[in-house]
Amino acid sequence: MAPRLQLEKAAWRWAETVRPEEVSQEHIETAYRIWLEPCIRGVCRRNCRGNPNCLVGIGEHIWLGEIDENSFHNIDDPNCERRKKNSFVGLTNLGATCYVNTFLQVWFLNLELRQALYLCPSTCSDYTMGDGIHGGKDYEPQTICEHLQYLFALLQNSNRRYIDPSGFVKALGLDTGQQQDAQEFSKLFMSLLEDTLSKQKNPDVRNIVQQQFCGEYAYVTVCNQCGRESKLVSKFYELELNIQGHKQLTDCISEFLKEEKLEGDNRYFCENCQSKQNATRKIRLLSLPCTLNLQLMRFVFDRQTGHKKKLNAYIGFSESLDMEPYVEHKGGSFVYELSAVLIHRGVSAYSGHYIAHVKDPQSGEWYKFNDEDIEKMEGKKLQLGIEEDLAEPSKSQTRKPKCGKGTHCSRNAYMLVYRLQTQEKNHTMIQVPAFLQELVDRDNSKFEEWCVEMAEMRRQSVDKGKAKHEEVKELYQRLPAGAEPYEFVSLEWLQKWLDESTPTKPIDNHACLCSHDKLHPDKISIMKRISEYAADIFYSRYGGGPRLTVKALCKDCVVERCRVLRLKSQLNEDYKAVNNLLKATMKGNDGFWVGKSSLRSWRQLALEQLDEQDGEAEQSNGKMNGSPFSKDESKEEKKEEEEELNFNEDILCPHGGLSISENERRLVSQEAWSKLQQYFPKAPEFPSYKECCSQCKILEREGEENEALHKMIANEQKTSLPNLFQDKNRPCLSNWPEDTDALYIVSHFFLEEWRKFVRKPARSTPVSSVGNAALLCPHGGLMFTFPSLTKEDSKLIALIWPSEWQMIQKLFVVDKVIKITRIEVGDVNPTETQYISEPNLCPDCREGLLCQQQRDLREYTQATIYVHKVVDNKKVMKDSAPELNVSSSETEEDKEEARPDGEKDPDFNQSNGGTKRQKTSQQGYVAYQKQVIRRSTRHRKVRGEKALLVSANQTLKELKIQIMHAFSVAPFDQNLSIDGKILNDDGATLGTLGVIPESVILLKADEPIADYAAMDDVMQVCMPEEGFKGTGLLGH
Repeated sequence: MAPRLQLEKAAWRWAETVRPEEVSQEHIETAYRIWLEPCIRGVCRRNCRGNPNCLVGIGEHIWLGEIDENSFHNIDDPNCERRKKNSFVGLTNLGATCYVNTFLQVWFLNLELRQALYLCPSTCSDYTMGDGIHGGKDYEPQTICEHLQYLFALLQNSNRRYIDPSGFVKALGLDTGQQQDAQEFSKLFMSLLEDTLSKQKNPDVRNIVQQQFCGEYAYVTVCNQCGRESKLVSKFYELELNIQGHKQLTDCISEFLKEEKLEGDNRYFCENCQSKQNATRKIRLLSLPCTLNLQLMRFVFDRQTGHKKKLNAYIGFSESLDMEPYVEHKGGSFVYELSAVLIHRGVSAYSGHYIAHVKDPQSGEWYKFNDEDIEKMEGKKLQLGIEEDLAEPSKSQTRKPKCGKGTHCSRNAYMLVYRLQTQEKNHTMIQVPAFLQELVDRDNSKFEEWCVEMAEMRRQSVDKGKAKHEEVKELYQRLPAGAEPYEFVSLEWLQKWLDESTPTKPIDNHACLCSHDKLHPDKISIMKRISEYAADIFYSRYGGGPRLTVKALCKDCVVERCRVLRLKSQLNEDYKAVNNLLKATMKGNDGFWVGKSSLRSWRQLALEQLDEQDGEAEQSNGKMNGSPFSKDESKEEKKEEEEELNFNEDILCPHGGLSISENERRLVSQEAWSKLQQYFPKAPEFPSYKECCSQCKILEREGEENEALHKMIANEQKTSLPNLFQDKNRPCLSNWPEDTDALYIVSHFFLEEWRKFVRKPARSTPVSSVGNAALLCPHGGLMFTFPSLTKEDSKLIALIWPSEWQMIQKLFVVDKVIKITRIEVGDVNPTETQYISEPNLCPDCREGLLCQQQRDLREYTQATIYVHKVVDNKKVMKDSAPELNVSSSETEEDKEEARPDGEKDPDFNQSNGGTKRQKTSQQGYVAYQKQVIRRSTRHRKVRGEKALLVSANQTLKELKIQIMHAFSVAPFDQNLSIDGKILNDDGATLGTLGVIPESVILLKADEPIADYAAMDDVMQVCMPEEGFKGTGLLGH
């Protein structure tokens, strides 16, 4: 037995020998466990919830152990934000701007570019005064050059571990939440920077982009017939190298420069020969820049998916690259050394993360730039190994090739930066201009002030925590009550008091009170007995109440609990005794009526009633601090419990008397009733001489008379209308009977209700009125055309022969007569037949009904549709993926669209009835129509068809995503149609496209895609890719 249950049992063991009237103060204190031994720290591993004197394991360990200053605050050490010695400054990732950060670090470590930008004039002179910087406003760069100047100055001399580039990103108009093509960003920004610097007077500034990054190559075409060469010279800022099918960088360069044959339809028009001739074309490198950017074309367009994808093939490259074999003019040095490797982590072209490995040109050491984090590589060596392990593995993944000394291979590198090798190393220190250094110093001052402020806040928190620590430690030692005056406080409140992470609330003891506003005995397991000294301090500091002193021990609850426990132990014996008494033959007719159902379950009812106090205790056991006791909720729950029948209430009639049903009760002896009454003192008591309820007797007699009357009425109506009841020999509008020129109409609802009554008159109420008004509009006009009555609306009506109509008028109250008459028009043979309705059709209301039916079909929140996949419009493809939604076995109400031209049938002559009536809502009729008829047609799925759950406000694009999961067909490969209509507006909702419940949509796939991994990029692109449209990079 668990310790808590053992303590519970021990606290009430005395109740076995003590009668309720003999309960003393000692018994009360035992029930409340006042004198249980307190637990000792180190011996008791966790808090004993059944012992109010156990104050161990309630959260005191953090106050009694060693002091950890870090636990007194949640403020990080501001020095963690300080730049480390001999390290670089990072850049904050603003969401998806890691591609910008990598290029900024690469450009910053190009010393020539940084020096030239520092020489660029700035508008900072307007911001600075003769004696320094304005103190009242922050510096805001005005141009891209000024933004780069300020960023580079901060990257060079800031005291911060990382800086915020949001000003630069905002100036370019970039979306911080959209990851862009890094290679495209590099091209566009270099073009923008070159155009901006072209206006500078200083040639070192004006030409810096061309000096550092610009080379020349020529497209050379040679005619095979005459040997004439045609050259087209062009500048380049990077070489875009195809990596498909290659393993080494040198192979990519060779392919870039390889000769191409122009033959057949692709022949070249030679100016010398004046005709198309076979020729060769190739690229010749004329000059190379100081900084050679090699773009590895990892992100390519996939024709199958219509989007970009990433090539994850390994490419080998060396730290030293000799470009002399590839240059036309061999004079000069063309040996380059690797200075940066830009990495894209991830397998998708639309997601992932950009980082850069860059070599410090002054120290020759390699650093990894990962947004805010800068890591120095050991031993001045480039280390790419960990970056290659981060890509997601796949079954087709190739092994990483072995690399020799001075060589590397990567499947994530998308750009390699090489610097022209020089004999002498560049040890020149680049000085930040004075005006920029002033701005950096000011930012550093703000940072130092912030560090001092954070450190002071940490110190204050630590001091406050130490003081609280000593205070709590001292007060915890005074918590145990012993033999001195005591009070009760909830365990939950004590735990929150010892929990520094949550503010301490006032003490709230309401949830542990009994109905006498004292401490409930059953709540003692969640209470703790503390000294009056500690309680005084708690209430003076935190307030709350009510205070639970020794006077809060409730004698009434203990006495009642004692009675209940004794009855529980006596229940088994009484159960056997009652059973024996019920089996014995009764002497005489003196006794008491008891319900048979109550007799079968009285033991269970007694147990539930005895446990009722525990149930009420649990019911009121809300949170001790926070949720007050809700009387309204308690009343509602009690009301629900009272609705269940209590003992002997199964023979109560609705009027509170004895039920007239003798089969549901039996007579028990006086002795048996006495034992039962001990457990159910409030049960209804019916002595054997008690008469049954007189009102129930009267109602029983009236019911028998009514039943006989109903049977007589039903028999008369069945005899009068036999064919109508048995649904035999019924007229049909589409095949008008020859022996009559008039037919009458009643509602199908009336007919079904009448048949139900005739079949079972004892269980149904007689039908008194035909109720034809439901088929008419508020103006009294008919709601249906003759063609609609022969088709979709035929299920709403029943046709009546004239002879039957005469009988109906005698048997029922006819509110409205609806009649259709056939007439012959014209003098020639054959004559034209027309059908006239009485009353006439109401065109306005008919139109409103059709509109309402259309709206109902297009305003659904959840419905099943079917997608049928076809090949060449004939063959059905096999299922290629599990269904996304539920099966099609669910039934849906078949809502047929009403014919808009139904009322224009020439054979149904219905006039408007004079002037145009006011339009009214048809909601009442539509509601009637829904309750009258349930037209259910089960759609049967065929092979290659899947059921999808959709809503009317769902867009076609969202449906295509569902179809992609179900059929493995990408959205752009889906050709959807319904009833011959092509669905191509992705932004339109299904309701506006005419997709109604139970619709069947035909899917024809251009080219099925079975590879889910290949569709990863498709899911990433929810909107058309716009690149840098609308940004400052394109001049906007």
